[in-house]
Amino acid sequence: MHRNPLLSLLRTYQNKYPEETETVQSFTRFIQEHTNCFDRTLSKGHITGSAWLIHPDHPKVLLTHHRKLNKWLQLGGHADGQSDVLSVALREAREESGLNHIIPLLSDIFDIDIHRIPENRREAAHHHYDIRFVLQAVGSEKVRISEESHDLSWVLIPSLHEITQEKSILRMRQKWHALNLK
Repeated sequence: MHRNPLLSLLRTYQNKYPEETETVQSFTRFIQEHTNCFDRTLSKGHITGSAWLIHPDHPKVLLTHHRKLNKWLQLGGHADGQSDVLSVALREAREESGLNHIIPLLSDIFDIDIHRIPENRREAAHHHYDIRFVLQAVGSEKVRISEESHDLSWVLIPSLHEITQEKSILRMRQKWHALNLK
């Protein structure tokens, strides 16, 4: 089953973050109930992949000022049928940043979040079941703004609260500090 690798990653994640059991269970139910959970045509919601994209040399993360949602968020997007969500996060990070050389620092899930996407002229309101991974830019830090963004910015991780109050971004900051990778 194409969903089994993601379900396995979620079990590992739940063991690491037992305080998020309720969210993991919601993800698991959604994935088990919808064989097409990776397709954006599923109107209830769909799996998305995101990147906590770390600067190559400094304690910074790349955020996008998202055009549709008009807020600062991590890079990421739709799986479009692809069940390898780490590959989705890598693809989206490359497309949205213009950076070609990005590597995963961890293959396990870094964070998960279920958030509502408001109705817009192209689609009804729905949920994104977002799977987030820690990625790192290699070499260049020069980014290129895509049509999906108003802006991109390398933000010092300790100063994230100055640019966003998004709970999930601040939660990822806590998790990043706990990893103690840099």
